[in-house]
Amino acid sequence: MSALASATAHATGTITVSRSRLEGLVSVSGAKNSVLRLLAASLLTADDITLDNYPAGLLDAIVHVGMLEALGKECVTSGSTLTIRELQKPPSELVWQGRSIRNTLLILGALVARTGSGAVPAPGGCQLGDRKIDIHEMLLRALGAEVTMENGMLKAHAPNGLVGTDIHLPLRSTGATENAILCGTLARGVTRIWNPHVRPEILDLIAMLRSMGARITVRGQESIEVHGVDALGSAKHRVVPDNMEAITWLIGAVMTGGDVEIRDCPFDHLEVPLIFLRESGARFYRGTDNSLIVRGGECFPVEISTGPYPGINSDMQPLFGAYACLAKGRSKLIDLRFVGRYGYADEFARMGVRTAVEDGVLIIDGGAPLSGAEVTALDLRAGMALTLLGMCADGETTIHDAWQIERGYDDLHPKLASLGASVRVS
Repeated sequence: MSALASATAHATGTITVSRSRLEGLVSVSGAKNSVLRLLAASLLTADDITLDNYPAGLLDAIVHVGMLEALGKECVTSGSTLTIRELQKPPSELVWQGRSIRNTLLILGALVARTGSGAVPAPGGCQLGDRKIDIHEMLLRALGAEVTMENGMLKAHAPNGLVGTDIHLPLRSTGATENAILCGTLARGVTRIWNPHVRPEILDLIAMLRSMGARITVRGQESIEVHGVDALGSAKHRVVPDNMEAITWLIGAVMTGGDVEIRDCPFDHLEVPLIFLRESGARFYRGTDNSLIVRGGECFPVEISTGPYPGINSDMQPLFGAYACLAKGRSKLIDLRFVGRYGYADEFARMGVRTAVEDGVLIIDGGAPLSGAEVTALDLRAGMALTLLGMCADGETTIHDAWQIERGYDDLHPKLASLGASVRVS
């Protein structure tokens, strides 16, 4: 059985969570939001790519590796190292019958950049409000490709290759910034990306591309300049630690009154969220060797708005929402990137949380007793937020579609068990 088939067969449908206190040592894995981009970048070269600190247990990474294998790559995992070798030049069309992920948009860009054509299934992933693909179509057209949607396949065709140009992004889109970078590496001439979203995962992608021979200059949040080259070579690269995983264990430790040491914490990527949490009752300090020591604390109400890096990103919003449920008082959260990303509030309400949405702002009146209930993981981070709430509730909380959580947390269940979480898988 292939790794993809095995993961699909064993993906968790339901988990049951009981009151728990997180305590112990946990190490942060390679970042989901980085490794998927690095996997897509491997399509730009015929040479070997080696990724260290590879989060082999992520469902989305396993799906992506399956897609690479369908495109002629051989992917071999040994511990936390993934080696990607090319068995044959990638075809222009990804033939794929399994679950799609949003990263197919980057696969499309990489295929067009290298082969002149690409066709991929319409992207999947978390459905987060107004998350369109128009901006990806726009940048591909700006670089000279014809883009169409046929029978559920997104197609792009540039028979004479992509040509560098100025790309003005209407919003600071992470995915569009990444796609423009991937396309620009092999385009003729210079591609300038204006209004990019420069965040740690994008800098990690750029670092690997540079080691492959790409010529990329970053001018802060103003622009990124990519000088196209004829071909890219091999790379050996270490995936950055997952800042979302680190913040999850921190918030979970405070919510449960726990005592957790988080190893390999990317402090530099969490400066603003850490300030908010410290001012909101979390007790933690920096240990040796990039460890974060959490000594519990008390959840106070929060008022946050999501925004581009270095601010609190949209993925963190449901976790801050769970934190607010434990606070005695009113919290207010507004998502400025994915307007209305509050579907999880209805699931919170099933557990006794008082919530409302007023003028686009999610209001959480925290401090009420929580009761276990049957809830659904509407997306990856919402599912993890429900898991943390289940550890603070009376009775059992049953979370359906729990496979969503495994999309973004490597070795999730062993790590939960090692921290003393009472979680039963079914």
